[in-house]
Amino acid sequence: MPYVLEFGEVDRTQVAIVGGKGANLGELSRIEGVEVPDGFCVTTDAFARTVAEVPSLDERLDELSRLEPGDRAAIAALSARLRRTIEELVVPEDVAAAILAAHARLGVDGAYAVRSSATAEDLPTASFAGQQDTFLNVVGSGAILEQVSRCWGSLFTERAVTYRLRNALDQKKIQMGIVVQRMVFARAAGILMTADPVTSDRTVVSIDAGFGLGEALVSGVVNADVYRVRDNRITGKTIATKKVAVESVPAGGTQVRDIAPERRDEPVLTDAEVLRLAHLGRRIEAHFGSPQDIEWCCDGDDFRVVQSRPITTLFPIPVAADTENHVYVSVGHQQMMTDAMKPLGISVWQLTSNAPMRDAGGRLFVDVTAMMSSPAKGTALVEGLGKSDPLMGDALRTVLDRGDFVRQVPDEDPGAPATPLGVAPAPIETDPDIVTELIARSEASLAALKADIGNRSGSALLDFIRSDIQEELRRVLFDPRGLRVIMAAMEATEWLNDRLREWLGEKNAADALTQSIPGNVTSEMGLALLDVADVIRPYPQVVMYLEQIEDEDFLEGLAEYQGGDEARGAIEKFLDKYGMRCAGEIDITRPRWSESPATLVSTVLGNIKNFGPGAGSQRFEDGLRDAEQAERQILRRLRALPDGECKAAETARMIERVRTLAGYREYPKYAMVCRYFVYKQALLREAERLVEADVLREPHDIFYLRFDELHEVVRTHRADQELVDERRDAFGTYRSLTAPRVLTSDGEALTGAYRREDLPTGALPGLAVSAGTIEGRARVIADIAQADLESGDILVTAYTDPSWTPLFVGIAGLVTEVGGLMTHGAVIAREYGLPAVVGVEHATELIGDGQRIRVNGTDGYVEIL
Repeated sequence: MPYVLEFGEVDRTQVAIVGGKGANLGELSRIEGVEVPDGFCVTTDAFARTVAEVPSLDERLDELSRLEPGDRAAIAALSARLRRTIEELVVPEDVAAAILAAHARLGVDGAYAVRSSATAEDLPTASFAGQQDTFLNVVGSGAILEQVSRCWGSLFTERAVTYRLRNALDQKKIQMGIVVQRMVFARAAGILMTADPVTSDRTVVSIDAGFGLGEALVSGVVNADVYRVRDNRITGKTIATKKVAVESVPAGGTQVRDIAPERRDEPVLTDAEVLRLAHLGRRIEAHFGSPQDIEWCCDGDDFRVVQSRPITTLFPIPVAADTENHVYVSVGHQQMMTDAMKPLGISVWQLTSNAPMRDAGGRLFVDVTAMMSSPAKGTALVEGLGKSDPLMGDALRTVLDRGDFVRQVPDEDPGAPATPLGVAPAPIETDPDIVTELIARSEASLAALKADIGNRSGSALLDFIRSDIQEELRRVLFDPRGLRVIMAAMEATEWLNDRLREWLGEKNAADALTQSIPGNVTSEMGLALLDVADVIRPYPQVVMYLEQIEDEDFLEGLAEYQGGDEARGAIEKFLDKYGMRCAGEIDITRPRWSESPATLVSTVLGNIKNFGPGAGSQRFEDGLRDAEQAERQILRRLRALPDGECKAAETARMIERVRTLAGYREYPKYAMVCRYFVYKQALLREAERLVEADVLREPHDIFYLRFDELHEVVRTHRADQELVDERRDAFGTYRSLTAPRVLTSDGEALTGAYRREDLPTGALPGLAVSAGTIEGRARVIADIAQADLESGDILVTAYTDPSWTPLFVGIAGLVTEVGGLMTHGAVIAREYGLPAVVGVEHATELIGDGQRIRVNGTDGYVEIL
């Protein structure tokens, strides 16, 4: 392979040879109507040839790979040594000769930009922008070679190494190409993005522009003019005050120059230039087939392009069957699981749900366009979702208020119930036997599934699972009586909150009345883990052993310690009932507690440390006593009002209704997850058979196939391993994306706003879901397995699904970024009497771990103290 390639010899397929930047520049030079300054690429073979002289390079890279992304001191020290070593190397004669010959062909008297081009840079899945170095206005052959060496060394800047560690990129596999390109002495330069960088709207072109070289904008030295273009029309223009510009120095290098005061507020570009530039951006985007982040400069009247890379932060748009406008709402924000899901998990959830769902970016969305086109249903949808998640409701209201995005169709039956589904639930009695019967029927159905699935294999197994999901699982989930029970409890809760606020001035009065509700399978799970701690606490050797475990086989080792058998028995008893649960449990591919019991150990140890014996039953009894006391006080106050006896009697009936029916709220999901685990175990047994038959490389490959695709693999014994690998890589990319609450077919991600004026200065707004105010230490936790909580701590996290419940018993309050009035965290917080605020945007970034905060679960905000 040559050490140098001209731009004309390079295209986008040659990332491994010239790096991402070089490959894109070569491709740009092939587009008609796009001017790219002349240049050449120093290939990765030249880099490999040069660094082959570095002693013990592989060992040093192995050491680098073992570092944690947060260990800044170790990264800085090791990367600095590597960088210095590479920069001090003598460029081999044959490599130097190839570079100097290419330089001579372009002209030794010219000025050049020398730019790094790593093989993990400017890719469709990771931009890597700004991680390595660029040197501008390089003059002379010796300076070219010197800056090439410095670019090679910049592969090991602290920021580049940290970026690779965070993105799980192999340090050994990243190679470095170099771009050497004629300098353009620009009067103006900037960045053009063919999608809105804030909202992700693909119909908008956003242009940043400044005087002089683009380095001033990239490095943040100056504010930029910002132009927005949609449909060949300038829709926004912000002209900044530009005090300085970066310009070239004749002898080489750059300098910062003051701009004359009379020019500082001048627009950098004319309207005609803005539209020309936007058109150029769309041409480049069309060639590459995806939205682009483009670096441009203007020399006289001519625009030149010096880079184009994919915008990697945009959330993908669900595929629609037509070209009409569509509005999608996130399923994950309703299910408390906004992480990316694997293809098998997505397809099983789609089979489970009654609602038609689209997937994009590893997440699921419901297309609500048809509902929003109906005046009555659209209003009901916005109000209903807004009650649960005000940010989602506000985002949908924003779309409706535009008036022209969703075409309105007159309602066929204006007298129909104004609910999203157009169906008013039938009433149901306040009868505990109804709940008991629903649960008994579900448990009998689960037992039948375990017996019937038996040793089924092959296509018969897949057929059986599909049939069970679509018939029996759906029956359990969507049983009309079960839905009426849930709706009745929600309506009674709303009645209590509305009436008691009206009659007594009490906010969220139902929260105190719904502590320790019987029959809630999720809150019972949290208390059951306290019982596990009670069994283990008397045995210090077992506790010490659990503090040191490092693998999932720790249950076997318990037998060596006094009390080990008792400890194992308690853990296995817990897993028998709750072992099918895990974080992100709606994704069937996620490892369950039974498969990864070590996940629970830190919580068990926390319970041993923070609680005494009998805390589980005591906690339930305390909550029950507080709820009964709250009921007595409320009824006493009501009787003192005009018509008080009637109000008290009606309130007592509603309290009984809530406490009788609300416990069932968490059960259908528990039943679903129980069945999912049975399906998963059977599918993994089938996957083992496929591995033995050399159809798949490993059992977990099935997670990257949709259910129908897996069925076909089982039937034919043929698998597309390339597809599996592509899906695995795509999943890694999707994990870094943030799912929007609302997404349009234009790609616009709408987050919504609270629009409140009743907040203390600096408070973070959210949705009040469990009344009370608490101050304490914030613990920002992303993984339940890493939780280290003490009594009085306030849990701050992105979301909580039922798997987080064991942590709730040991905290004083809850703050989440995602959630609603009836989502898991809210329901359990009320049962445990924890002040809670959910839907706090960017809470895990704005609140520091260990900071003291105040959570106001009555009025819905958080203060950082």
